[in-house]
This record gives sequence, structure tokens and C-alpha cells, in this order.
Amino acid sequence: MELKIRKNEDIYIVDVNGEMDLYNSYKLKELVMKMLEKKVSKFIINMENVEYIDSSGIGALIYISSTIKKLNLKLLITNVRGSVKKVIELTKLMGYFPITQSINEAIKTMKE
Repeated sequence: MELKIRKNEDIYIVDVNGEMDLYNSYKLKELVMKMLEKKVSKFIINMENVEYIDSSGIGALIYISSTIKKLNLKLLITNVRGSVKKVIELTKLMGYFPITQSINEAIKTMKE
């Protein structure tokens, strides 16, 4: 899994590439925690290039989402597709995560 950060005004977009699994999902948690220490308040996690997720990847997303909610900050997860979407649907978490269809939609929603 590879993580890239880009910025749109005060919104930080984390592009996740590859598989989110037992061996690497902690990297996303660590990255978001470091960003929280730097007082980042608006996050978009772009899952466009994630083709596989397992329970530890789902666990990392739940941890990130609940931490950001507790701090009253903003998080959106975008571009959830294919098998990743099926896993999130099967675990009944579609309503738990704030999900948008595209990066543009996520940025627009963040700015409202």
C-alpha cells in the first residue's frame, strides 16, 4: 500500500493505492494520527486505487472515523468501488462511514 497526501486549500486528501490489509493498514492510521497532531481538521480518504481490503483495513477506517468524529473534525471517504465496496456493504458500514462518489463531490461537501 502506498499513501500520498495532496492539499486543496485547507482540505487534505490522502490517496490510498494498493491493498489495505493486515500488513499495512496501520500505515494509514499512523499517517492520520500525525496529521491530527499537526492540527489538520479536514480529511478526504481517496480509495480509488484500493482493490482489496480485509478486516484490519476496515478496522483502521473505523478507528480513523471514530477518532475524527470525537474531535468534531471532518472526514469523507471517496471512490469506494468493486470488492472494497462489497466488503463495506457486507459489514453494514455504508451508513457508518461518510462516503461520497468522487473527489470533486467530497471537496464540494467539505466546503459547505
